[in-house]
Amino acid sequence: MPVEPFLVDQRITAQSRYFAGKTGSRFFTALRDHKKILGVRCAACNQVLWPPRSTCFKCFSPLSDSDLVEIGPHGTLLTFTRVHYREAVHPKKAPFIYGIIALDGADTGMAHFLDQVDFETLAPGLRVTAVFAEKRNADILDIAYFKPLP
Repeated sequence: MPVEPFLVDQRITAQSRYFAGKTGSRFFTALRDHKKILGVRCAACNQVLWPPRSTCFKCFSPLSDSDLVEIGPHGTLLTFTRVHYREAVHPKKAPFIYGIIALDGADTGMAHFLDQVDFETLAPGLRVTAVFAEKRNADILDIAYFKPLP
């Protein structure tokens, strides 16, 4: 006799902490203390990555603090989505908008919140700027969100 498959609806929430490393720590400290966004330039392939990391994703060359460069705070919206549901891992209450933003001076994009924008008029190519949190804690939410440039 065949058995019908069934779905189990469950949610898993995991709290975690990690060491951002030397390069990541510099990135978060610059956000917190100076409202500066850092990327890292790969000397081998000339890509500027954000957020910075210790290995180039394109050519796998090692990257270091001496490769850090200031980028942004303006950038270009590459794509976006609106989130309508609540999950424990979301740092904001739904609904909200995530966008992939390529900062000026960077060759890669990163997901972050968009605000002060009408979802119906959003389009790739929109110029945006970072809005920094009033109280900064050396984490990615030190950039509160990105909003359209006037």
